[in-house]
Amino acid sequence: MADAGHWPVDAGGLRMEMEFNQGGEEFVMKILQWIATLAFVVAGIALLCAPAHGQVAKAAASGTAATGPTRFTVVDAGTVGKPDVALIPGLGSSRAVWDGEAKLLAPNYRLHILQVDGFAGSPVGANTADGKMLTGIVEELHAYIAANKMHPVVVGHSMGGLLTLMLADKYPADLTRMVIVDTLPYYAVLFNPAATVETMKPQAEVLKEQVIAAPADQFALMQQTLVPALVLNPDAQKLIEAADEAGDRTAFAEAMYEDLLTDLRGDVATIKTPMLLVYPYDPASQGADPAKVDALYKSAYAAKPNLTLLRIDGSRHFIMYDQPAKLDAAVEGYLK
Repeated sequence: MADAGHWPVDAGGLRMEMEFNQGGEEFVMKILQWIATLAFVVAGIALLCAPAHGQVAKAAASGTAATGPTRFTVVDAGTVGKPDVALIPGLGSSRAVWDGEAKLLAPNYRLHILQVDGFAGSPVGANTADGKMLTGIVEELHAYIAANKMHPVVVGHSMGGLLTLMLADKYPADLTRMVIVDTLPYYAVLFNPAATVETMKPQAEVLKEQVIAAPADQFALMQQTLVPALVLNPDAQKLIEAADEAGDRTAFAEAMYEDLLTDLRGDVATIKTPMLLVYPYDPASQGADPAKVDALYKSAYAAKPNLTLLRIDGSRHFIMYDQPAKLDAAVEGYLK
């Protein structure tokens, strides 16, 4: 079988070299491994947890205030009358990833904690209907902000960070500031520095199809193998590894596909909303030289005005689990 080449893959900072052949069972197995790795890199596969006890879902405005949500729900928490903060989880994740941060912020802020429909056991809503999942979420979030007459700080992790950038790009007046947790303006460069939307699209289409088609047991095994690349905290690893297939696979695959084809590298120069970028560093997975990690993020956002960068050491992709106190201090300090 012909060798199609090597792809450098960075799963939460863990470098790999994946070889791809053009046919047969070896190709299928390796492409599925790549799919799993890619899924984790994009945002970490499903923390399929229920919302925190005592939180009550609030109807979210969608395209119009009258029709209700079609792509996400919102938990309204914190303190009414205080400044608004919206929190968006990443690919496949429950809103529960923000439980620790929400507890910290609740006394001084009114919180709007999103749950993307189709993730973590929630109904899929409209998110697989039209191939416009991410842009649809952005439009509904804009409508929600307008309906509630607010201008929040928006905090997004991974794919949630990409959604935040998309919102700030199209509707800059919606946000006062934003906190982006381990997000790049174009994720595909992790796999190929020369990647473009055009060159990535055929691969993304294969990935989408294979994610949907992968047997549940194989999908779960991939998760168990790759979760440690995303989080150091053993308890958080157990949460992720033990999570069942509660999310809608088509919604997950669609979000991953659109994420890989969303390139904001040319937009960051015009996104003027003040931004804190928090990113992790773990020498065991990213190498002994943190300057190389710094260079990756600094280069990605070199053109972004009003930018503050903060590296948090001793963490992988889920900083909220590996270094919660440091992330809390960073977020709270930036919001004051």
